[in-house]
Amino acid sequence: MSVLHILKGLLEQPGSCEGRPLDLVFVVDSSRSVRPEDYERVKTFIKDLLLFLNVAHNETRVGLVQFGSVVQNEFFLNSYFEKQLMLRAVERMEHLASGTMTGLALQFTREETFSVARGARPGHMQLPRVAVVVTDGRPQDSVEGEADRARRAGIEIFAVGVGRVDLVTLQAISSEPYAEHVHLVDTFSQIETLVSVFHSKLCAASDPCASGIHECEHECVNTDHSFMCRCRKGFTLAPDGKACLDCKRGSVDLMFVISGSRHVGITGFELLKRFVSRTVSALPAGSRVGLLQYSSKVRSEFTLGQYSSASELQRAVAAVRYMGRGSVISAALQYLIQNSFRNSSRTAQRITVVFTDGHSQDNVLTWASKVKADGIALYAVGVGETAEEELKFIVSEPQQKHAYYAEDFSQMEQIADRLKTQIINRSLRVCSCVYTAVKHEQTRVQLQERRIGYQNSVSLQVLCCTHQNALDKSIFSIHCKWILHCTNNTVCFLCLRSAVSVTSV
Repeated sequence: MSVLHILKGLLEQPGSCEGRPLDLVFVVDSSRSVRPEDYERVKTFIKDLLLFLNVAHNETRVGLVQFGSVVQNEFFLNSYFEKQLMLRAVERMEHLASGTMTGLALQFTREETFSVARGARPGHMQLPRVAVVVTDGRPQDSVEGEADRARRAGIEIFAVGVGRVDLVTLQAISSEPYAEHVHLVDTFSQIETLVSVFHSKLCAASDPCASGIHECEHECVNTDHSFMCRCRKGFTLAPDGKACLDCKRGSVDLMFVISGSRHVGITGFELLKRFVSRTVSALPAGSRVGLLQYSSKVRSEFTLGQYSSASELQRAVAAVRYMGRGSVISAALQYLIQNSFRNSSRTAQRITVVFTDGHSQDNVLTWASKVKADGIALYAVGVGETAEEELKFIVSEPQQKHAYYAEDFSQMEQIADRLKTQIINRSLRVCSCVYTAVKHEQTRVQLQERRIGYQNSVSLQVLCCTHQNALDKSIFSIHCKWILHCTNNTVCFLCLRSAVSVTSV
């Protein structure tokens, strides 16, 4: 089956595509295993696709990369904003007819095609970045590492395999869940099942709330080209951005640990300071912020609670001077746990954000483990290739929510808003209780588990009893501070254990 027919079946829909803007890049296999006639049909398909995509400077931007033994860019996201010019560029494409260097193509796509300099919209705009990788052969290089780096850079990857492509390889390329992002097609009859999936991703309705795909528990609110979920009065939006919880936001005790090593440089250090200033402006009321700088030694720039307003904090950050020497990150973590949180509020979320350039001169594992064991949520931002490996030793679990990586300091803006959202979501006050048994006469009480977040690296669950009168409050192991009232006259309890034993009496 031709690559053309698969893509066309996946994506083509009648009429124009007036959905929210996105940055879309096709990464197309141009190896010798793709027959010349299929290659020409792919070009025809791309031209047909452009006719109903809403391509413009402020709408959807499209890039195209083809690969064989080498990677060849056909046009970047900012090369063309007029369809006629883009159509001519597609027509000029020539078949490479060589090897299959898929990993190299993914690296180029991440580093070049999705760079702001090449037309990708900045991270603060929160527009989707989507790559569709189409291949009909096995790669001749490693794809796992490059695909992982692309996903961590915020690129959603769909993998479309034609014929005898290795399914394991497609899963290594794609984003999760695999059921939504991996498509292996070998017969025409299978194409029809994939049309709606890709249509909803690339050609979403202009009114996403009316489309019904938003999954908001209470209310969906349209924004410019997108949507957001909103909760009714008295409820708080959950960390997933969709569910609503009957809890109140708490405060945050947040420590920044920034690198002042010579590898950062003055320009990079100023960008670090800008990152910190941008984050503190969005924290909930009552939050406290402190700042440590580490180089050959550790220096406390200001402590938790030393400044009470965002403007005071930002002035203090601006006044921090670059140390510019070595890099002893474990000493900074030791100082953090022994000094910085000594006067932390009992009700506040304790959070630390560590910046590293990967040039640590000591072993970070021991003290990072102690910080996490003390119940401090540990995030890390790594800059530069040498920092990537170090991140996994520093951060809390799950790593994908706590580790952030940038190629260089100029890319930090792209991850600033994502990290800020994670920190703010942690300020959701946790309802702390543990029920070990529930009594309901002679009937076993049915419970439903729903994971909602993390508190001090401990999994949380909401336990909902099917009947309010099923509870015997004399049977419990720890007092209950908060009760969530669910629908259908049920009562929910937030618990600090990943498993709760339920018995009938």
